Amino acid sequence: MNKMSKDHAARLAEGLASAKTLAEALPYIQIYDRETIVVKYGGHAMGDTETARKFAADIVLLKLVGMHPVVVHGGGPQISRMLQKAGVKSEFVDGLRVTDSDTMEVAEMVLSGSVNKELAHLITSEGREADVRGVGLSGKDARIITCEKVVRTRKDPDSMIEQAIDLGYVGEPTEVDPTLIQALINAPEDYIPVIAPIGVAEDGRTYNINADTAAGAIAKALSAKRFLLLSDVPGVLDKDGELIREMSAEDARKAIKGGVATGGMIPKLETCITAVDHGVEAAVILDGRSPHVLLMELFTDYGAGTLIKAD
Repeated sequence: MNKMSKDHAARLAEGLASAKTLAEALPYIQIYDRETIVVKYGGHAMGDTETARKFAADIVLLKLVGMHPVVVHGGGPQISRMLQKAGVKSEFVDGLRVTDSDTMEVAEMVLSGSVNKELAHLITSEGREADVRGVGLSGKDARIITCEKVVRTRKDPDSMIEQAIDLGYVGEPTEVDPTLIQALINAPEDYIPVIAPIGVAEDGRTYNINADTAAGAIAKALSAKRFLLLSDVPGVLDKDGELIREMSAEDARKAIKGGVATGGMIPKLETCITAVDHGVEAAVILDGRSPHVLLMELFTDYGAGTLIKAD
């Protein structure tokens, strides 16, 4: 076989493999047709331009095969960098950032401004040929997210009395109005909402909301088919360090209580439990650093992370 025929055979084999992959995805494409998929995008994957571009392309693909993707993003590292540039010192209490008025101003500028608009632009750029457009929004827009001030307590090590911690302008959702989001995803045009986790309290004050929490609340309000939470870990790991592929909400509660889930995984699981307990069919914790992890999770038998379902 000469060089040309070898090259042709190699290209043909690659083409057949791609065709086989597409054919195997058909059942899943039909399952998710016209269903809402809420994706929380964050972690260190946001800081890598090429990874962000691939993420945007995958979101465009979801839209073009008939799904209604909604993206909610974080931006903690970007906020920290901007605070440092602005000379605003960050204070943390038990690992949580205290958000005073100066910090809140910077947080809103970064989340609703540079991060939100850049991600919406990436989606629009990747979807240009099919006229798929990312629409940058904040939870403040059209009062999408109404919130209240977060209340946290901790025990004084000397008196062992619970004491309130003032985290400043850190909020948690009390209500999500999905009207604007639904108008965008159901429009004849191919719009993809991209939402910054900023909310407004009843008194008009602006609050920064944990992106996982905001995304879970939006997934709940939209009765999403899937809530995909991208992080910097493959999913929930058991005590031997092996990935747990699937768990019920009760399994997740036991993992928290039994110490299987620790650190930052606890609030992620709690967000997933709340979502599936309130109408979301399933939530999945995925490693956002892995290329095309959304496609692997939605279009293959094996999946790519830890899936949490209602009991």
